[in-house]
Amino acid sequence: MPLLSAAVEAFLGQARVAHLATADAAGQPHVVPIVFVVLDGRLYSPLDAKPKRVPGQRLKRVRNLAANPRVAVVVDRYAEDWSRLGYVLWQGRARLLADGAEADRARAALRAKYSQYTDPALGLDTAALIVVEAERVVVWGSVG
Repeated sequence: MPLLSAAVEAFLGQARVAHLATADAAGQPHVVPIVFVVLDGRLYSPLDAKPKRVPGQRLKRVRNLAANPRVAVVVDRYAEDWSRLGYVLWQGRARLLADGAEADRARAALRAKYSQYTDPALGLDTAALIVVEAERVVVWGSVG
């Protein structure tokens, strides 16, 4: 895992949304917005009960991960002042995590970052998590 500077960690900690790119076995891309946290060099995103067309385990992103674990996540900032444009591109391999101490820590961090997760109807306590182990992190522009 590449080391992240304090500025990059702060940028990721303040960002509210990212975009997860997966691809199926044939290489067909699929991109969706996600909520996330970064802990100990891993990015976590829950398969919670926010409105979706199908149950979490049947989502296209989950099916894609089963066929091809290589993913990319982009966390970006747009500003009308283009000197403030910036992004972090997080590339690596993803896996699903259902329970255990690692999942508990990630859920606690998600709850701390997103107050919406105090609502038990969102199912965070039982949600599987997508975990992305970074192989490469690209930082561009103004992220400080």
